[in-house]
Amino acid sequence: MDATTSGTDTYQYRKIPDQSVNALVTSSPRSFQRQQRHCFGDATPGEFPLSANPSIVLHVLTGCNLDPQDLAKLEATCSFFRQPADFAPDNELSLAELAALDMCHKRAIFKPMSEDERQELKQKCGGSWKLVLRFFIAGEACTRREKSQAIAGPGHSIAVTSKGTVYSFGSNSSGQLGHGTMEEDWRPRPIRSLQGIRIIQAAAGAGRTMLISDAGQVYAIGKDSFGEAEYGAQGINVVNTPQLVDSLKNIFVVQAAIGNFFTAVLSREGRVYTFSWGNENKIGHQTEPNDLDPHPLLGALENIPVVQIAAGYCYLLALACQPSGMSVYSVGCGLGGKLGHGTRTDEKLPRLIEQFRTLNIQPAVVAAGAWHAAVVGSDGRVCTWGWGRYGCLGHGNEDCESVPKVVESLSGVKAVHVATGDYTTFVVSDEGNVYSFGCGESSSLGHNTAAADDQGNRHTNVLSPEMVTSLQQMNERVVQISLTNSIYWNAHTFALTESGKLFAFGAGDKGQLGVELVSNQTERANPERVDVDLS
Repeated sequence: MDATTSGTDTYQYRKIPDQSVNALVTSSPRSFQRQQRHCFGDATPGEFPLSANPSIVLHVLTGCNLDPQDLAKLEATCSFFRQPADFAPDNELSLAELAALDMCHKRAIFKPMSEDERQELKQKCGGSWKLVLRFFIAGEACTRREKSQAIAGPGHSIAVTSKGTVYSFGSNSSGQLGHGTMEEDWRPRPIRSLQGIRIIQAAAGAGRTMLISDAGQVYAIGKDSFGEAEYGAQGINVVNTPQLVDSLKNIFVVQAAIGNFFTAVLSREGRVYTFSWGNENKIGHQTEPNDLDPHPLLGALENIPVVQIAAGYCYLLALACQPSGMSVYSVGCGLGGKLGHGTRTDEKLPRLIEQFRTLNIQPAVVAAGAWHAAVVGSDGRVCTWGWGRYGCLGHGNEDCESVPKVVESLSGVKAVHVATGDYTTFVVSDEGNVYSFGCGESSSLGHNTAAADDQGNRHTNVLSPEMVTSLQQMNERVVQISLTNSIYWNAHTFALTESGKLFAFGAGDKGQLGVELVSNQTERANPERVDVDLS
């Protein structure tokens, strides 16, 4: 683990003596100076005995992991939670604010921050520790940061355990598996040179892998360039073991997203940086394609914290967190309407997608496919837009949509997660059920297509969402879907369950499924258990 952040959390709750809770609550009643609570709407204030020992209340608030909205409601309802608690480090903070600050301290990315950095982040989020906590929680929900995850890259795959161990398998033509060789391997193997380093997030592109540690350091494997096309000019060198990205050493990174012409990273403070594809100001800066230095994304997002980024073939989406709510910005190539602004023109700087206000949707998760995009709202509704080829938007047709449109056939489903690929979309419900639609090539939709249709086609396209019953039969609750987001590689799909089991289906010709295929077999139509425990 990284020295500055790893190890057991020894954060001490404020002013709680080293004794049992039972000893605290059985103290002599005569030592209590009972205070009155003053709740809105009460004609006669009643007694609140625990107000004599707010340390216990703070311990309970923090231990229960209340979300920021609950803490705000407590403040609005009762003056006890709203008034200054007279605790260090800031005597003016309320109990609700202190509880939010304590829960921020539990985050690996918050611990190494200096006091000045923390105060700067607080002001950027809106001047409240509750808003900082909301910022962290939103980012963790989008990217499974500090949780197990699986990445279905173009021809190769990455799996990260909840403890930060990384497994890789599949194509290895550029050394992108990180095992010190250039040989492909279908068996999931841990990257041993990362032993002792906790990885909290991963990204995979064509011939390259990026891994992010809990200390905010970025390790790159494979091709040495960030912005080249998948089948264009190759990087000068390749690396087959993880190497620190020197140009990012002064940026604490929490997420990376790899597009076809560019790579983007997100800092701990919510700032977006991009590599390459800046010539002619295509992605928020003006540099040459071979520029390996990160450049901050200019424009509207310079002072707005971002919690998630998603890269498509030639465009970038950013989920921003403001005191007024969540919003989505887009920048890059606008062909097909995939930027969501009602036009097909390019955007050189990030632009707010205004349609979500019209739909009264608070975006919670964004996904950028090669040519189309999707969002899950906090109310569970799903919106899609962009190229509609093969039915990847889920609206029952193949029409393009230049602004986000609600997928009406999912109206009875409360979605919590969405994933997009090359004309393919997956949605995960709050019950762990999975729905897919779009292009059926390589059996990557997960539907049992053993029997051919009337035209003899075993890879049927799906125009409207259909439940992936083959996953439902596993009797496991799915929490994450990842699928190949590349126009050059046959797609494969991963389904990660709550218990840490990983299932794979789709193309496996390079070993990217993590399961052994029989002779002449190139894909798996039904989910197969991958022999790796991600719990």
